[in-house]
Amino acid sequence: MAIFITGTLIAVSVMAFHYMGLPNYLFGVGHYRVTLNLPTAGGLYPSGNVTYRGTEVGRVESVALTDGGVNAVLSLNSGVPIPADLDAEVHSQTAVGEQFVALRPRSGNGPVLEDGDVIPVDRASVPPDINSLLAATNRGIQAIPHDNLKTVIDEGYTAVGGLGPELSRVVKGTTSLAIDARTNLDSLITLTDQSQPVLDSQTDTSDSIRAWAAHFATVTGELKTQDPAVSKLLTDGPGAADETRALVDRLQPSLPILLNNLVGLDDVGITYRNDLEQLLVLLPEGISILQGAGLANRDTKQAYKGGYLSFNLNLNLPPACVTGFLPAQQQRVPTDVDYPPRPAGDLYCRVPQDAPFNVRGARNIPCETKPGKRAPTAAMCESDKNYVPLNDGYNWKGDPNATLSGQAIPQLPPGSADSAGPPAALPPPIAIAQYDPTTGTYIGPDGHPYTQSDLARDASQRQSWQDMLLPPKGQ
Repeated sequence: MAIFITGTLIAVSVMAFHYMGLPNYLFGVGHYRVTLNLPTAGGLYPSGNVTYRGTEVGRVESVALTDGGVNAVLSLNSGVPIPADLDAEVHSQTAVGEQFVALRPRSGNGPVLEDGDVIPVDRASVPPDINSLLAATNRGIQAIPHDNLKTVIDEGYTAVGGLGPELSRVVKGTTSLAIDARTNLDSLITLTDQSQPVLDSQTDTSDSIRAWAAHFATVTGELKTQDPAVSKLLTDGPGAADETRALVDRLQPSLPILLNNLVGLDDVGITYRNDLEQLLVLLPEGISILQGAGLANRDTKQAYKGGYLSFNLNLNLPPACVTGFLPAQQQRVPTDVDYPPRPAGDLYCRVPQDAPFNVRGARNIPCETKPGKRAPTAAMCESDKNYVPLNDGYNWKGDPNATLSGQAIPQLPPGSADSAGPPAALPPPIAIAQYDPTTGTYIGPDGHPYTQSDLARDASQRQSWQDMLLPPKGQ
């Protein structure tokens, strides 16, 4: 009997203190009361749960009517501090209408709730009345004609009928997407926070977007108007594309080379865009000046009509520039017609940029990427080096490339036809020989007799100083 009584007392105590919470109901031990002002009950009833951040922290002790609404007394656990700056929302926990109160703090700072505090009605919310919602839905359905509603239902069945597996995959994919989004919630929040500048840019450019939409509407309207032509283009387009492809195939391999060259030309055009624009600006003016010069005396009585020309050639004024080029012994004979490789190095007039020699030469070419700088090569334009002349260009005797700057003079590569290789055979030395004035016979330096008939007394042709420049005629 003693064991039975002891077990009974323990069971009753556990049930009374743990499950029933008699100390709380009788004496309020471990709990404090907070009054929640509600506009309506919203289905809330006594003994309903009270949650804070999704965790149960108390129960609804009572729900009572007042002159302005409903007061719900909440019994909250004393061990859970709840901020006083919060919102209280009445929600339905299940489909059968089990209501509970959810406490949602606005911030974690400030004071906490204490016994006797009141949550005002402007901080409380209740779910909408299900009866009003059902009545509004019923009125909306009744407003739809019966035949139209039946058509919608039939068409809906036709649209999704038999698509159970596909809809199941859509639902599963949506669930997986939601789970992944939950896993990457921080990244999504960061993306949302940082999307504000993009949205602001859309707002700031609303006029441009509106204009783009208007232009797009114009284009689509023109396409609609020109529908026959567009249809013909779509019909004949594949055949034209096949012919174009066949033409491109026949142009191989010359077409790729041409296109590649055009790409290089395009790069040059981009680099010299400013110069080309200036040329296009000045070309009409230059043509008009030329036309004006040609019509200087068109309506006059002069015998000569047209532009005035001056034949003052000013030869060798200024003299030709010889500084910076190959030495004289390495220069090609002007009568050669072959085309050997260009000598290595840069060959141009290397005198000061303000010298009067070859003022339009390579040394004064403007640098496209560095305005104000002039250099003979693109490499010097892009570098920090400046042009350094060899000399002033007035060395009229001696080596024209003589300089104190230490710059290298381009030379032909060893072994080339015009390079300074082993010295060639020297011409015979100048010698003095006695000749017979009667016949013009003399003994040459090689010991052989020679006869030059124009040296004889009875020469038929008249001799002059120019004839002395001609080579002798051997017999």
